[in-house]
Amino acid sequence: MKHIYSILILLLVIGCTKDFEEINTNTNDPVTVQPSLLLRQVIYDYGEQMSYEGFTAGNLLGQYSTALDFNLFDRHDLKSPQLGGNPWPIFYQNLRDNEIILNLSQENTAYTVYEGPARIMKAYMAAGLTDLFGDVPYSEAFQGGTQTVTPVYDSQESIYMDEGGVFDNLDKGILAIQNYTGTITLEGDILFNGDLDGWIRFANSLKIKYLMRVSNKIDVASQLQTIANEGNFIDTNEENAIFNFTDGEPNSFRLAQLRVGDFNNYVLSETMDEILTNLNDPRIARLYQPFANSTEGGYNGLLNGIDASAGVSLADYSLLGTIFRENTGLLDANFMTSMETHFLLAEASQKGLISADTETLYNTGVTHAFEYWQVALPDDYLTADAALTIGDPLENIITQKWIANSINGYEGWIEYRRTGFPQLKTISASLNNNLIPIRMPYPAEEEALNNANYTEASNNTEGNSINVAVWWDE
Repeated sequence: MKHIYSILILLLVIGCTKDFEEINTNTNDPVTVQPSLLLRQVIYDYGEQMSYEGFTAGNLLGQYSTALDFNLFDRHDLKSPQLGGNPWPIFYQNLRDNEIILNLSQENTAYTVYEGPARIMKAYMAAGLTDLFGDVPYSEAFQGGTQTVTPVYDSQESIYMDEGGVFDNLDKGILAIQNYTGTITLEGDILFNGDLDGWIRFANSLKIKYLMRVSNKIDVASQLQTIANEGNFIDTNEENAIFNFTDGEPNSFRLAQLRVGDFNNYVLSETMDEILTNLNDPRIARLYQPFANSTEGGYNGLLNGIDASAGVSLADYSLLGTIFRENTGLLDANFMTSMETHFLLAEASQKGLISADTETLYNTGVTHAFEYWQVALPDDYLTADAALTIGDPLENIITQKWIANSINGYEGWIEYRRTGFPQLKTISASLNNNLIPIRMPYPAEEEALNNANYTEASNNTEGNSINVAVWWDE
Protein backbone atom coordinates (compact mmCIF):
# COMPACT_ATOMS: atom_id res chain seq x y z
CA MET A 1 0.00 0.00 0.00
CA LYS A 2 2.87 2.32 0.83
CA HIS A 3 4.43 1.67 -2.62
CA ILE A 4 1.17 2.49 -4.42
CA TYR A 5 0.82 5.73 -2.44
CA SER A 6 4.40 6.74 -3.29
CA ILE A 7 3.82 6.10 -7.01
CA LEU A 8 0.69 8.28 -6.98
CA ILE A 9 2.59 11.13 -5.32
CA LEU A 10 5.43 10.81 -7.86
CA LEU A 11 3.03 10.89 -10.81
CA LEU A 12 1.31 13.93 -9.32
CA VAL A 13 4.61 15.77 -8.89
CA ILE A 14 5.73 14.91 -12.44
CA GLY A 15 2.41 16.09 -13.85
CA CYS A 16 2.50 19.37 -11.94
CA THR A 17 6.12 20.03 -12.93
CA LYS A 18 5.40 19.35 -16.58
CA ASP A 19 2.52 21.85 -16.72
CA PHE A 20 3.89 24.34 -14.18
CA GLU A 21 5.25 26.88 -16.67
CA GLU A 22 2.11 26.75 -18.81
CA ILE A 23 -0.26 27.03 -15.85
CA ASN A 24 1.68 29.89 -14.23
CA THR A 25 2.07 32.02 -17.37
CA ASN A 26 -0.28 34.99 -17.47
CA THR A 27 -1.45 35.14 -21.07
CA ASN A 28 -2.77 38.65 -20.45
CA ASP A 29 0.69 39.93 -19.51
CA PRO A 30 2.94 39.29 -22.53
CA VAL A 31 6.69 39.10 -21.98
CA THR A 32 7.45 41.30 -25.01
CA VAL A 33 5.78 44.70 -25.25
CA GLN A 34 4.32 45.75 -28.57
CA PRO A 35 6.29 48.72 -29.97
CA SER A 36 3.06 50.28 -31.25
CA LEU A 37 1.71 50.56 -27.71
CA LEU A 38 5.01 51.85 -26.39
CA LEU A 39 5.39 54.42 -29.17
CA ARG A 40 1.94 55.80 -28.41
CA GLN A 41 2.80 55.89 -24.72
CA VAL A 42 6.13 57.69 -25.22
CA ILE A 43 4.68 60.34 -27.53
CA TYR A 44 1.65 60.98 -25.34
CA ASP A 45 3.38 60.86 -21.95
CA TYR A 46 6.26 63.08 -23.00
CA GLY A 47 4.00 65.54 -24.83
CA GLU A 48 1.42 65.76 -22.05
CA GLN A 49 3.90 66.05 -19.20
CA MET A 50 6.22 68.53 -20.90
CA SER A 51 3.27 70.70 -21.99
CA TYR A 52 2.27 70.88 -18.33
CA GLU A 53 5.89 71.48 -17.28
CA GLY A 54 6.23 74.16 -19.95
CA PHE A 55 3.13 75.89 -18.61
CA THR A 56 3.81 75.68 -14.88
CA ALA A 57 7.60 76.12 -14.78
CA GLY A 58 8.91 76.95 -18.25
CA ASN A 59 6.48 79.87 -18.56
CA LEU A 60 7.89 81.34 -15.36
CA LEU A 61 11.49 81.07 -16.56
CA GLY A 62 10.53 82.44 -19.99
CA GLN A 63 8.42 85.20 -18.37
CA TYR A 64 5.19 84.34 -20.15
CA SER A 65 3.37 84.17 -16.82
CA THR A 66 3.86 85.02 -13.16
CA ALA A 67 2.95 82.94 -10.09
CA LEU A 68 0.84 84.52 -7.36
CA ASP A 69 1.67 82.04 -4.57
CA PHE A 70 5.06 83.54 -3.72
CA ASN A 71 6.57 80.74 -5.74
CA LEU A 72 10.25 80.13 -4.91
CA PHE A 73 10.82 78.75 -8.40
CA ASP A 74 9.47 82.00 -9.90
CA ARG A 75 11.97 83.83 -7.68
CA HIS A 76 14.69 81.68 -9.30
CA ASP A 77 15.32 79.22 -6.52
CA LEU A 78 15.16 76.46 -9.09
CA LYS A 79 15.97 73.75 -6.55
CA SER A 80 12.50 74.33 -5.10
CA PRO A 81 10.06 73.06 -7.75
CA GLN A 82 6.39 73.49 -6.90
CA LEU A 83 3.59 72.60 -9.33
CA GLY A 84 6.32 72.01 -11.91
CA GLY A 85 10.05 72.46 -12.22
CA ASN A 86 11.55 68.96 -12.17
CA PRO A 87 11.40 67.60 -15.74
CA TRP A 88 14.34 65.21 -15.16
CA PRO A 89 12.25 62.04 -14.52
CA ILE A 90 10.00 62.83 -17.51
CA PHE A 91 13.01 62.74 -19.82
CA TYR A 92 14.56 59.61 -18.37
CA GLN A 93 11.38 57.52 -18.17
CA ASN A 94 10.48 58.26 -21.78
CA LEU A 95 14.04 57.90 -23.07
CA ARG A 96 14.20 54.47 -21.43
CA ASP A 97 10.88 53.40 -22.95
CA ASN A 98 11.95 54.76 -26.32
CA GLU A 99 15.18 52.75 -26.11
CA ILE A 100 13.07 49.59 -25.81
CA ILE A 101 11.36 50.50 -29.10
CA LEU A 102 14.72 51.12 -30.73
CA ASN A 103 16.11 47.79 -29.49
CA LEU A 104 13.02 45.90 -30.67
CA SER A 105 13.31 47.49 -34.11
CA GLN A 106 16.84 46.14 -34.45
CA GLU A 107 16.17 42.70 -32.98
CA ASN A 108 12.99 41.77 -34.86
CA THR A 109 12.52 42.42 -38.58
CA ALA A 110 8.76 42.70 -38.01
CA TYR A 111 9.47 45.91 -36.09
CA THR A 112 12.00 47.51 -38.47
CA VAL A 113 9.56 50.31 -39.33
CA TYR A 114 9.93 51.66 -35.80
CA GLU A 115 13.68 52.33 -36.01
CA GLY A 116 13.46 55.71 -37.75
CA PRO A 117 10.81 57.23 -35.46
CA ALA A 118 12.55 55.84 -32.36
CA ARG A 119 15.87 57.42 -33.35
CA ILE A 120 14.19 60.74 -34.12
CA MET A 121 12.36 60.73 -30.78
CA LYS A 122 15.60 59.86 -28.99
CA ALA A 123 17.34 62.83 -30.62
CA TYR A 124 14.43 65.12 -29.79
CA MET A 125 14.19 64.17 -26.11
CA ALA A 126 17.97 64.00 -25.59
CA ALA A 127 18.41 67.51 -26.99
CA GLY A 128 15.65 68.82 -24.73
CA LEU A 129 17.29 67.20 -21.71
CA THR A 130 20.82 68.45 -22.31
CA ASP A 131 19.65 71.94 -23.34
CA LEU A 132 18.06 72.34 -19.92
CA PHE A 133 20.74 70.74 -17.73
CA GLY A 134 24.00 70.66 -19.72
CA ASP A 135 26.09 67.51 -19.10
CA VAL A 136 23.79 64.59 -18.24
CA PRO A 137 23.84 60.76 -18.07
CA TYR A 138 23.39 59.59 -21.64
CA SER A 139 25.57 56.85 -23.14
CA GLU A 140 25.09 54.53 -20.11
CA ALA A 141 21.61 55.68 -19.13
CA PHE A 142 19.03 53.89 -21.31
CA GLN A 143 20.08 50.25 -21.43
CA GLY A 144 16.98 48.64 -19.96
CA GLY A 145 17.73 45.48 -17.97
CA THR A 146 21.47 45.87 -18.54
CA GLN A 147 21.62 49.56 -17.70
CA THR A 148 24.28 50.97 -15.43
CA VAL A 149 22.69 51.94 -12.12
CA THR A 150 25.09 54.85 -11.73
CA PRO A 151 25.66 56.16 -15.28
CA VAL A 152 28.39 58.65 -16.06
CA TYR A 153 27.55 62.18 -17.16
CA ASP A 154 28.34 62.78 -20.84
CA SER A 155 29.37 66.23 -22.02
CA GLN A 156 26.73 68.22 -23.85
CA GLU A 157 29.06 68.53 -26.84
CA SER A 158 29.35 64.74 -27.12
CA ILE A 159 25.59 64.28 -26.74
CA TYR A 160 25.10 66.56 -29.72
CA MET A 161 28.09 65.69 -31.90
CA ASP A 162 29.25 62.11 -31.27
CA GLU A 163 28.08 58.84 -32.77
CA GLY A 164 24.81 57.91 -31.11
CA GLY A 165 24.14 61.56 -30.36
CA VAL A 166 21.50 64.04 -31.50
CA PHE A 167 22.66 64.70 -35.06
CA ASP A 168 23.73 61.10 -35.63
CA ASN A 169 20.33 59.77 -34.57
CA LEU A 170 18.51 62.28 -36.76
CA ASP A 171 20.61 61.25 -39.78
CA LYS A 172 20.24 57.55 -39.04
CA GLY A 173 16.54 57.96 -38.37
CA ILE A 174 15.97 59.59 -41.74
CA LEU A 175 18.09 56.92 -43.46
CA ALA A 176 16.21 54.09 -41.72
CA ILE A 177 12.91 55.46 -43.02
CA GLN A 178 14.25 56.01 -46.53
CA ASN A 179 15.64 52.46 -46.64
CA TYR A 180 12.52 50.81 -45.26
CA THR A 181 11.00 48.51 -47.88
CA GLY A 182 8.66 46.48 -45.70
CA THR A 183 4.88 46.41 -45.84
CA ILE A 184 4.19 46.64 -42.10
CA THR A 185 2.77 50.05 -41.22
CA LEU A 186 3.82 52.25 -38.32
CA GLU A 187 1.16 51.94 -35.62
CA GLY A 188 0.79 53.90 -32.39
CA ASP A 189 1.91 57.08 -34.15
CA ILE A 190 -0.24 59.90 -32.76
CA LEU A 191 1.95 62.57 -34.36
CA PHE A 192 1.68 61.62 -38.04
CA ASN A 193 -0.78 58.70 -38.12
CA GLY A 194 1.85 56.38 -39.58
CA ASP A 195 3.03 58.79 -42.31
CA LEU A 196 6.78 58.13 -42.52
CA ASP A 197 7.29 61.20 -44.73
CA GLY A 198 5.99 63.27 -41.82
CA TRP A 199 8.73 61.83 -39.61
CA ILE A 200 11.37 62.82 -42.16
CA ARG A 201 10.04 66.39 -42.28
CA PHE A 202 10.02 66.41 -38.48
CA ALA A 203 13.64 65.24 -38.37
CA ASN A 204 14.76 67.89 -40.86
CA SER A 205 13.03 70.65 -38.90
CA LEU A 206 14.76 69.38 -35.78
CA LYS A 207 18.10 69.45 -37.62
CA ILE A 208 17.49 73.11 -38.47
CA LYS A 209 16.65 73.80 -34.84
CA TYR A 210 19.67 72.06 -33.38
CA LEU A 211 22.09 73.36 -36.01
CA MET A 212 21.03 76.88 -35.05
CA ARG A 213 21.38 75.98 -31.39
CA VAL A 214 25.04 75.00 -31.80
CA SER A 215 25.80 77.61 -34.48
CA ASN A 216 27.99 79.65 -32.13
CA LYS A 217 30.25 76.60 -31.71
CA ILE A 218 30.50 75.02 -35.16
CA ASP A 219 30.09 76.07 -38.79
CA VAL A 220 26.59 74.97 -39.75
CA ALA A 221 26.06 77.05 -42.90
CA SER A 222 26.46 74.32 -45.53
CA GLN A 223 24.25 71.86 -43.67
CA LEU A 224 21.54 74.46 -43.20
CA GLN A 225 21.71 75.51 -46.84
CA THR A 226 21.32 71.92 -47.99
CA ILE A 227 18.18 71.41 -45.87
CA ALA A 228 16.78 74.78 -46.97
CA ASN A 229 17.39 73.97 -50.64
CA GLU A 230 15.76 70.55 -50.39
CA GLY A 231 12.72 72.05 -48.64
CA ASN A 232 11.71 68.76 -47.01
CA PHE A 233 10.92 70.19 -43.59
CA ILE A 234 7.70 71.11 -41.76
CA ASP A 235 6.39 73.82 -44.07
CA THR A 236 2.70 74.18 -43.21
CA ASN A 237 0.57 73.88 -40.08
CA GLU A 238 -0.97 70.73 -41.53
CA GLU A 239 2.48 69.10 -41.28
CA ASN A 240 3.13 70.09 -37.64
CA ALA A 241 4.42 67.51 -35.16
CA ILE A 242 1.58 67.85 -32.67
CA PHE A 243 -1.24 65.93 -31.08
CA ASN A 244 -4.50 67.45 -29.88
CA PHE A 245 -5.78 67.66 -26.35
CA THR A 246 -9.51 67.22 -25.78
CA ASP A 247 -12.04 69.33 -23.89
CA GLY A 248 -12.83 66.52 -21.47
CA GLU A 249 -10.89 63.95 -19.47
CA PRO A 250 -8.81 61.88 -19.68
CA ASN A 251 -6.95 63.62 -22.53
CA SER A 252 -7.54 67.26 -21.71
CA PHE A 253 -4.66 69.58 -20.83
CA ARG A 254 -3.73 68.79 -17.22
CA LEU A 255 -4.59 72.25 -15.86
CA ALA A 256 -8.20 71.48 -16.77
CA GLN A 257 -8.10 68.45 -14.46
CA LEU A 258 -6.65 70.19 -11.39
CA ARG A 259 -8.47 72.39 -8.92
CA VAL A 260 -9.23 75.89 -10.12
CA GLY A 261 -6.88 77.38 -7.53
CA ASP A 262 -3.89 75.81 -9.28
CA PHE A 263 -4.90 77.42 -12.56
CA ASN A 264 -5.68 80.78 -10.96
CA ASN A 265 -2.19 80.87 -9.52
CA TYR A 266 -0.82 81.96 -12.92
CA VAL A 267 -1.31 85.40 -14.41
CA LEU A 268 0.01 87.40 -17.35
CA SER A 269 3.62 88.48 -16.84
CA GLU A 270 4.62 92.10 -17.15
CA THR A 271 7.15 91.09 -19.81
CA MET A 272 4.56 89.49 -22.08
CA ASP A 273 2.03 92.25 -21.39
CA GLU A 274 4.43 94.96 -22.57
CA ILE A 275 5.53 93.05 -25.67
CA LEU A 276 2.02 92.19 -26.85
CA THR A 277 0.70 95.66 -26.02
CA ASN A 278 3.51 97.41 -27.90
CA LEU A 279 2.78 95.24 -30.93
CA ASN A 280 -1.00 95.78 -30.71
CA ASP A 281 -1.06 92.00 -30.90
CA PRO A 282 -4.58 90.49 -30.78
CA ARG A 283 -3.22 87.13 -29.60
CA ILE A 284 -3.36 88.56 -26.10
CA ALA A 285 -7.09 87.74 -26.09
CA ARG A 286 -6.37 84.08 -26.94
CA LEU A 287 -3.53 83.60 -24.48
CA TYR A 288 -4.88 85.67 -21.55
CA GLN A 289 -8.10 87.05 -20.08
CA PRO A 290 -9.06 90.64 -19.16
CA PHE A 291 -8.42 91.25 -15.47
CA ALA A 292 -11.51 91.19 -13.27
CA ASN A 293 -11.22 94.75 -11.96
CA SER A 294 -10.89 96.23 -15.44
CA THR A 295 -13.80 98.44 -16.50
CA GLU A 296 -12.78 98.36 -20.16
CA GLY A 297 -11.84 94.71 -20.72
CA GLY A 298 -8.15 95.52 -20.37
CA TYR A 299 -5.15 93.34 -19.62
CA ASN A 300 -2.62 93.75 -16.85
CA GLY A 301 0.61 91.87 -16.21
CA LEU A 302 2.62 91.36 -13.04
CA LEU A 303 6.40 91.40 -12.70
CA ASN A 304 7.78 87.90 -12.08
CA GLY A 305 9.13 86.80 -8.73
CA ILE A 306 6.96 88.52 -6.14
CA ASP A 307 7.54 87.81 -2.45
CA ALA A 308 5.10 87.34 0.40
CA SER A 309 4.99 91.05 1.25
CA ALA A 310 3.70 92.07 -2.18
CA GLY A 311 0.03 91.91 -1.22
CA VAL A 312 -1.28 91.37 -4.76
CA SER A 313 -4.90 90.72 -5.67
CA LEU A 314 -5.90 88.23 -8.35
CA ALA A 315 -8.61 90.58 -9.59
CA ASP A 316 -5.96 93.13 -10.64
CA TYR A 317 -4.14 90.81 -13.07
CA SER A 318 -5.02 88.84 -16.17
CA LEU A 319 -5.50 85.11 -15.86
CA LEU A 320 -4.21 82.78 -18.56
CA GLY A 321 -6.62 82.18 -21.45
CA THR A 322 -9.53 79.75 -21.40
CA ILE A 323 -7.68 77.67 -24.02
CA PHE A 324 -5.54 76.38 -21.16
CA ARG A 325 -8.46 75.24 -18.99
CA GLU A 326 -12.05 75.46 -20.28
CA ASN A 327 -11.34 74.97 -24.00
CA THR A 328 -8.31 72.69 -24.12
CA GLY A 329 -9.69 70.98 -27.21
CA LEU A 330 -8.20 73.97 -29.05
CA LEU A 331 -4.76 73.26 -27.57
CA ASP A 332 -1.98 70.99 -28.84
CA ALA A 333 1.00 69.20 -27.38
CA ASN A 334 3.59 70.87 -29.56
CA PHE A 335 6.76 69.01 -30.61
CA MET A 336 7.78 71.01 -33.71
CA THR A 337 5.88 73.35 -36.00
CA SER A 338 6.04 75.23 -39.27
CA MET A 339 6.09 78.57 -37.45
CA GLU A 340 9.18 77.62 -35.43
CA THR A 341 10.90 76.19 -38.49
CA HIS A 342 10.39 79.38 -40.49
CA PHE A 343 11.57 81.60 -37.64
CA LEU A 344 14.74 79.50 -37.38
CA LEU A 345 15.34 79.79 -41.12
CA ALA A 346 14.68 83.53 -40.94
CA GLU A 347 17.32 83.81 -38.23
CA ALA A 348 19.75 81.75 -40.31
CA SER A 349 19.14 84.04 -43.29
CA GLN A 350 19.48 87.19 -41.18
CA LYS A 351 22.85 85.94 -39.90
CA GLY A 352 24.05 85.04 -43.40
CA LEU A 353 24.11 81.30 -42.73
CA ILE A 354 21.80 80.56 -45.66
CA SER A 355 20.92 82.36 -48.84
CA ALA A 356 17.19 83.13 -48.63
CA ASP A 357 14.79 86.04 -48.25
CA THR A 358 14.68 86.82 -44.53
CA GLU A 359 11.51 88.88 -44.66
CA THR A 360 9.56 86.20 -46.53
CA LEU A 361 10.59 83.56 -44.01
CA TYR A 362 9.76 85.87 -41.10
CA ASN A 363 6.36 86.83 -42.51
CA THR A 364 5.55 83.17 -43.12
CA GLY A 365 6.48 82.33 -39.53
CA VAL A 366 4.24 85.09 -38.16
CA THR A 367 1.36 84.11 -40.45
CA HIS A 368 1.59 80.47 -39.43
CA ALA A 369 1.81 81.46 -35.75
CA PHE A 370 -1.47 83.37 -35.97
CA GLU A 371 -3.05 80.41 -37.75
CA TYR A 372 -1.72 78.04 -35.10
CA TRP A 373 -3.25 80.08 -32.28
CA GLN A 374 -6.45 80.54 -34.31
CA VAL A 375 -6.34 84.32 -34.30
CA ALA A 376 -6.98 86.51 -37.35
CA LEU A 377 -3.82 88.30 -38.55
CA PRO A 378 -4.45 92.08 -38.74
CA ASP A 379 -3.99 93.45 -42.25
CA ASP A 380 -1.25 95.89 -41.20
CA TYR A 381 0.50 93.74 -38.57
CA LEU A 382 3.45 92.82 -40.79
CA THR A 383 3.79 96.27 -42.32
CA ALA A 384 3.36 98.36 -39.19
CA ASP A 385 3.80 97.20 -35.58
CA ALA A 386 5.52 93.89 -36.28
CA ALA A 387 7.36 94.69 -39.51
CA LEU A 388 10.74 92.96 -39.65
CA THR A 389 12.57 96.20 -40.42
CA ILE A 390 11.25 98.18 -37.44
CA GLY A 391 14.02 98.04 -34.88
CA ASP A 392 16.42 95.08 -34.71
CA PRO A 393 15.41 92.38 -37.23
CA LEU A 394 17.01 89.59 -35.20
CA GLU A 395 15.19 90.69 -32.04
CA ASN A 396 11.94 90.78 -33.99
CA ILE A 397 12.44 87.24 -35.28
CA ILE A 398 13.25 85.77 -31.87
CA THR A 399 10.50 87.74 -30.12
CA GLN A 400 7.88 86.48 -32.54
CA LYS A 401 9.15 82.93 -32.05
CA TRP A 402 8.98 83.46 -28.28
CA ILE A 403 5.36 84.62 -28.45
CA ALA A 404 4.40 81.69 -30.68
CA ASN A 405 5.93 79.17 -28.25
CA SER A 406 3.57 80.05 -25.40
CA ILE A 407 2.79 76.37 -24.76
CA ASN A 408 6.54 75.55 -24.70
CA GLY A 409 7.86 77.89 -22.04
CA TYR A 410 11.16 76.04 -21.67
CA GLU A 411 11.83 76.66 -25.37
CA GLY A 412 11.33 80.40 -24.93
CA TRP A 413 13.78 80.40 -22.02
CA ILE A 414 16.34 78.31 -23.91
CA GLU A 415 16.21 80.64 -26.92
CA TYR A 416 16.56 83.67 -24.63
CA ARG A 417 19.71 82.10 -23.22
CA ARG A 418 21.05 81.51 -26.72
CA THR A 419 20.16 84.88 -28.27
CA GLY A 420 19.43 87.36 -25.47
CA PHE A 421 15.94 87.95 -26.89
CA PRO A 422 13.38 88.96 -25.96
CA GLN A 423 14.75 91.21 -23.27
CA LEU A 424 13.54 89.56 -20.07
CA LYS A 425 13.19 91.59 -16.88
CA THR A 426 15.01 91.53 -13.58
CA ILE A 427 12.43 89.89 -11.35
CA SER A 428 10.81 91.45 -8.29
CA ALA A 429 12.39 89.54 -5.40
CA SER A 430 15.20 87.45 -6.84
CA LEU A 431 16.76 84.61 -4.89
CA ASN A 432 19.55 84.44 -7.49
CA ASN A 433 21.26 87.82 -7.05
CA ASN A 434 19.09 89.40 -9.79
CA LEU A 435 20.54 87.03 -12.39
CA ILE A 436 18.32 85.19 -14.84
CA PRO A 437 19.23 81.46 -14.63
CA ILE A 438 20.96 79.91 -17.63
CA ARG A 439 20.59 76.22 -16.77
CA MET A 440 18.41 73.93 -14.66
CA PRO A 441 20.03 72.39 -11.56
CA TYR A 442 20.46 68.64 -11.26
CA PRO A 443 17.69 67.27 -9.01
CA ALA A 444 18.34 66.21 -5.44
CA GLU A 445 17.71 62.53 -6.22
CA GLU A 446 20.83 62.46 -8.42
CA GLU A 447 23.00 63.43 -5.48
CA ALA A 448 21.46 60.60 -3.47
CA LEU A 449 21.34 57.85 -6.12
CA ASN A 450 24.34 58.61 -8.38
CA ASN A 451 26.58 60.46 -5.99
CA ALA A 452 30.06 59.93 -7.47
CA ASN A 453 29.06 60.96 -10.98
CA TYR A 454 26.79 63.72 -9.69
CA THR A 455 29.64 65.14 -7.62
CA GLU A 456 31.89 65.40 -10.67
CA ALA A 457 29.13 67.08 -12.70
CA SER A 458 28.35 69.40 -9.79
CA ASN A 459 32.00 70.40 -9.53
CA ASN A 460 32.01 71.16 -13.26
CA THR A 461 29.10 73.55 -12.76
CA GLU A 462 30.47 75.40 -9.74
CA GLY A 463 28.41 73.43 -7.26
CA ASN A 464 25.40 72.72 -9.50
CA SER A 465 25.00 76.45 -10.13
CA ILE A 466 22.15 77.71 -12.29
CA ASN A 467 24.41 80.51 -13.54
CA VAL A 468 26.93 78.36 -15.44
CA ALA A 469 26.40 78.32 -19.20
CA VAL A 470 25.86 75.11 -21.14
CA TRP A 471 28.27 74.21 -23.94
CA TRP A 472 26.55 75.95 -26.85
CA ASP A 473 26.09 79.09 -24.72
CA GLU A 474 29.68 79.50 -23.52
